[in-house]
Amino acid sequence: MTDFAAIDFETANNHRSSICSVGLVVVRNGEVVDRFYSLIQPEPEYYSYWCTRVHGLTLADTATAPVFPTVWAQIEPKIEGLPLVAHNKAFDEGCLRAAFHCYGMDYPGYEFHCTLIAARRAFRSAPDHRLDTVAALCGYSLTRHHHALADAEACAAIALRLL
Repeated sequence: MTDFAAIDFETANNHRSSICSVGLVVVRNGEVVDRFYSLIQPEPEYYSYWCTRVHGLTLADTATAPVFPTVWAQIEPKIEGLPLVAHNKAFDEGCLRAAFHCYGMDYPGYEFHCTLIAARRAFRSAPDHRLDTVAALCGYSLTRHHHALADAEACAAIALRLL
């Protein structure tokens, strides 16, 4: 796979619709051609202790951020015609579907591929298949794990190697 968009969402709480940040890396002909990051006002708009502990974001960080439809309007033209790739697509695709539903937007049925599934096949004896572990196995150093853009960059590197 040489043309795709790697995407990663962070959420504010246990609701999949509570996207509070998104990272996107667009790859064409095997080369990164665009990167995008944005904070997003989550819906519902509250942060759980555990989610903040993972990614470090709080209500203060997203209080003046745009809502999901505004951010997606910026992303949509960047990914037109491209499959999406995520590490654990069940989570990221679930977030995307939930946000579309939450805002009454028609979900266009994006094609999703999963680097987690590919990593489980490629690295059967790995101690785990977390994003940072798999990135390292693919020769990529993920230094800001759980920052949406850093995670999307790692996912893109993994996809280029495994997909």
